Amino acid sequence: MRFLTIILTFAAFSFTSFGQDAKADAILDKLSKKINSQEAFYVEFSSTTSNSSSDSKTSFSGKGWVKGDKYYASFGDNTVISNGIKTWTIIKEEKTVYVTDADEEDEESVNPKKLMTIWETGFKSKYTKQTKLGTEAVHQIYLYPKKTGADYTYIVLYISVSSNELKRVIMSMRDQTKMTYSLKKFTSNPTVADSKFVFNKSKYPGYTVIED
Repeated sequence: MRFLTIILTFAAFSFTSFGQDAKADAILDKLSKKINSQEAFYVEFSSTTSNSSSDSKTSFSGKGWVKGDKYYASFGDNTVISNGIKTWTIIKEEKTVYVTDADEEDEESVNPKKLMTIWETGFKSKYTKQTKLGTEAVHQIYLYPKKTGADYTYIVLYISVSSNELKRVIMSMRDQTKMTYSLKKFTSNPTVADSKFVFNKSKYPGYTVIED
């Protein structure tokens, strides 16, 4: 009888876990379809980055335009521009532009397209609960990296129940850095010229350009 009770308890737990994961996947698939159906989109966000080991904390607000694989993001005094092939990271304080291949961005880079679709590759998802951000009902979903030794330990997503929009992302990194992005505005299919996603050196006189 005791053995049967254990089996039934395990089965009930397994069913609940499967149901939660299936629910998470359904919500994320729906959100992916919404994002990927856009020819372009615009977001405004605020961000806080902290590290418990160094006792540091920084905050900034930002905005980003995305068109296909191209994006333009400004945050604080800095700007990141990508045409899908090259990425230019412009650091105002240093008067320096760092140029890298787009597919070599690190995990902490401010990429609005990646932020809005981060769950699509490399993660297992788990639905935890419905909760609230302020007065808005949201789904809370955890993402766990599939790859051992990944930079992320976990990511938490908050997705609006009513509008099916991403509202907040919390990223916990292996080096004890925690990044929180709060999405303030989302605009579908704004008109944006391709030239916005190409670095124009003439707009940054006196800046040093460093190729990776």
